[in-house]
Amino acid sequence: MFNILHAESIAPGVKRFVIEAPRIARKQRPGQFIILRIYEQGERIPITIAGSDPKAGTISIVVQSVGKTTNLLNSLNSGDHILDVVGPLGKPSEIAQFGTVVVVGGGVGTAMAYPTAMALKRAGNKVISIIGARTKELVIFERELRAVSDVLMITTDDGSYADKGLVTDKLRQLIQNGVPIDLVLAIGPVVMMKAVANLTRGERIRTVVSLNPIMIDGTGMCGGCRVLVDGKSQFACVDGPEFDGHLVNFEVLTQRNSMYRKAEQRSLAEFQHHEEACVISSGGGR
Repeated sequence: MFNILHAESIAPGVKRFVIEAPRIARKQRPGQFIILRIYEQGERIPITIAGSDPKAGTISIVVQSVGKTTNLLNSLNSGDHILDVVGPLGKPSEIAQFGTVVVVGGGVGTAMAYPTAMALKRAGNKVISIIGARTKELVIFERELRAVSDVLMITTDDGSYADKGLVTDKLRQLIQNGVPIDLVLAIGPVVMMKAVANLTRGERIRTVVSLNPIMIDGTGMCGGCRVLVDGKSQFACVDGPEFDGHLVNFEVLTQRNSMYRKAEQRSLAEFQHHEEACVISSGGGR
């Protein structure tokens, strides 16, 4: 059992958890993830570690309610517990003094990018962070990234906060203004990472993306997270999760990510129906 020491909502449908996991906290490095299971018959899901405190023996994760398991996880609060937490898994981010690094975070990918951005700053890089969300309410980790960035740019799809547009608009602006960029790190929705890689490919700017497709065991044994990189099959859980964005076959990745979409939607609908029935039976729906 892994105790949840703190749980808080940081945006609509997005929650941050601080979990007691001393062994993981001591070994975790930026870019790595955990796989957790809430209960005995529950599915295993991968979650990138958003931070750790080795002295306190805790790790933090940020979860967006998307499917059944993430909705169930976000229903938990401080004092509750999670059955299994396995990690740290995956290869850590490459941390070195590159020069000028642009960190691009989309949605909850912003939280995933934060520990790597902090480590890159500590390594002596100039860090320019670009974060994007659909609306103002969904902008997360602004304060944290501002503290470790030389420049922070924010975009929202609807223009309800900061600048209206996409993260690629800001990245394109930097390139057009002649800002020397030595590395781009993009973490977020597949469509966003693909757009970033397409933009930087022509400029020959090294670009790293973090792939978080369906994972089951996190050890490379099941093959559920197979990705095509430079024409060769690799596993996101053990060979990644970070890869050269210019070598990733995003079409294949998109297809794999959609393989279980109908099953996931059905599972979520059944879960929501059960939750609604419980509320009504308890008198909460009156």
